Amino acid sequence: MTTMTETSARFREFKMPDVGEGLTEAEILKWYVQPGDTVTDGQVVCEVETAKAAVELPIPFDGVVHELRFPEGTTVDVGQVIIAVDVVPGGGEAAAEPVAPAVAEPEPAAEPEAPKGRQPVLVGYGVAESSTKRRARKGTEPPAAAAAAIQGELNGHTTVAADVPAPTVVPESRPLAKPPVRKLAKDLGIDLATVTPTGPGGIITREDVHAAAAPVPAPASAPVAPTAAPEVVAVPVAAAPVPGARETRIPVKGVRKAIAQAMVGSAFTAPHVTEFVTVDVTRTMKLVAELKEDKDMAGVRVNPLLIIAKALLVAIKRNPEVNAAWDEANQEIVQKHYVNLGIAAATPRGLIVPNIKDAHDKTLPQLAAALGELVTTAREGKTSPAAMAGGTVTITNVGVFGVDTGTPILNPGESAILAVGAIKLQPWVHKGKVKPRQVTTLALSFDHRLVDGELGSRVLADVAAILEQPKRLITWA
Repeated sequence: MTTMTETSARFREFKMPDVGEGLTEAEILKWYVQPGDTVTDGQVVCEVETAKAAVELPIPFDGVVHELRFPEGTTVDVGQVIIAVDVVPGGGEAAAEPVAPAVAEPEPAAEPEAPKGRQPVLVGYGVAESSTKRRARKGTEPPAAAAAAIQGELNGHTTVAADVPAPTVVPESRPLAKPPVRKLAKDLGIDLATVTPTGPGGIITREDVHAAAAPVPAPASAPVAPTAAPEVVAVPVAAAPVPGARETRIPVKGVRKAIAQAMVGSAFTAPHVTEFVTVDVTRTMKLVAELKEDKDMAGVRVNPLLIIAKALLVAIKRNPEVNAAWDEANQEIVQKHYVNLGIAAATPRGLIVPNIKDAHDKTLPQLAAALGELVTTAREGKTSPAAMAGGTVTITNVGVFGVDTGTPILNPGESAILAVGAIKLQPWVHKGKVKPRQVTTLALSFDHRLVDGELGSRVLADVAAILEQPKRLITWA
């Protein structure tokens, strides 16, 4: 899609790009420029948050900021103009051309063709190769044209409003919904005819399906006399509770909204099985201490998670069938011959799971460096959407919170996730005697459609065996 347009010879507009894969909106978190500021090609002008991550947007031309179209905290649809730039500062002949106000300018039916030769500066940023036409602004398309456009999209083609001679009649027996939404409804056992649509033109959205799948609240008891309602205050996540308020309402959006939808989808589509094992990791802890002094590991962070990650990679190499995905559409199991190792990271915006690409090919120092970079980027809130796409298996380290273990939910599209509990000094029978040893509990959740109990048990047992005897990293690798 095009991310900039020209409103006159003097002004150019920069539109909200699709900074991920098929994302439709983003929230403006922070403006780095103000009207009157000079900007240059490639300069970051704002930070936005999508359903996947926070991303900084660079502007693709030079000039002076004329207008910021939206304040911070506003959720903007992809394709809407967010900033106008005066590309002829100082006036001149071109300055005589006035720019029409944003509210008075009609929305074009389709984007102008993107300029050739310019390379995208962000993953998923810039010009799309498809011929997709831009969605009209809300309220600008006649109801009949909107219904026809939606029906045309559902039938696999695009309908232009000007070509619609009469309102499109949609049979009541077939509610409006896109194929992915129909699949979600089928997976959750929801009849679309019973779902109340909230999308434009009466289309059913994913949120509508999830709302229909939510438990129905119990009926209220006998009516009581009206009383003063308790005060409810809506505040942002970062805001402190208002003194005296009995409730605080936090809008669900961005990363948190995506997490909720993904977890509900995973829990209701993949049959989860979780197995546990408690293991003596005393030798692993000694290896960690030795590696910290090794000159080959200088400059990288060495911790138990590094050895656990390597152990899981070796276990996958020994049991490659676990590294797979379920293709519902084609009814196939997709075996992955690479491992993109996801690491669950808690951030101020919620839990995200960036992954280390081709982790199976990395040496221990390379894996340590990749882990360190992944964690640092996540804590700074700079993880890109590309870094969170394409994962195959995941590790979640709940032990850092002092928790023994848990039953993790699969990351959507993956077949297994390993939870690591806290490593504690405990009494343990070692060589026939009770001794204090470093002990932890591991939990492996897997998709029972493609990973049976035997395979899941072998993977978990291999990880445990390596952590108990780390020399197996050499003999089994």
